[in-house]
Amino acid sequence: MQSPIDHHWQRFTLKQKLSRYSVYLVLVLAMVQSLRTVEVIPEFFYDAPQQMADLFGRMWPLDWSYYPITVHGAIIETLNIATLGTLLTLIFAIPLALMNASNISSSPWSHWIARFFLVSSRSVNSLVWALLFVAIFGPGVIAGVLAIALRSVGFVGKLLAEALEEVNMGSVEALRATGASWMTVLLKGYWPQVLPAFFSIVLFRWDINVRESAVLGLVGAGGIGVVLNDSMNLFQWQRVSMALLAIFVVVILAEILVVNIRKKLL
Repeated sequence: MQSPIDHHWQRFTLKQKLSRYSVYLVLVLAMVQSLRTVEVIPEFFYDAPQQMADLFGRMWPLDWSYYPITVHGAIIETLNIATLGTLLTLIFAIPLALMNASNISSSPWSHWIARFFLVSSRSVNSLVWALLFVAIFGPGVIAGVLAIALRSVGFVGKLLAEALEEVNMGSVEALRATGASWMTVLLKGYWPQVLPAFFSIVLFRWDINVRESAVLGLVGAGGIGVVLNDSMNLFQWQRVSMALLAIFVVVILAEILVVNIRKKLL
């Protein structure tokens, strides 16, 4: 029979108390300063329920006739942007992952260069990338595809590099001992072990890209976002609700598809 665990209670020291209260004070001051900086107007919260009810009233019933005319084509375009952007990501992400993996490349310069591009990609939001490419290439699908691709490089490259660093080096060392070339070691030693993680990362990123592609049209980068933005600018709220419903359904179906494919692969 096990004896009950004895709990030994001990008061915080003065230093620990001051440290805890200092953290609480900093958090409160930061919150107060944030509220003062963003200039929150309390009056806007009072009539928020009425405003929301009025907006939902304008959005109902949905304009179903708008779907085959415009929404369907825009949804297909959104899926194409997400898919092409994800595929284009691999062209840049795979070399950067190889450069960043410490068990593949031992050069510090290689690691720093790879990390610079991976961090740069993740630090810029997809909407910012889209604005940049819309300014360069003009409104359309090309800007959306490039925005999705460059935003995804940092995500895919970092996770793929971590997967490469976690492989079992036994088979890799055995191949190197036989005098196999660098490419053979990569394809026969690393690739079979990292293959499940690779497909999991790509599918997960594609799922995220479907969601991000849906809003890129708000800045002119193609897809359903263009339809949504036009309807909002023209105050056609029933068409807005139709576009929102289409986005919601596509995102849910993409999530279900990705989960089922990952279950079969892993």
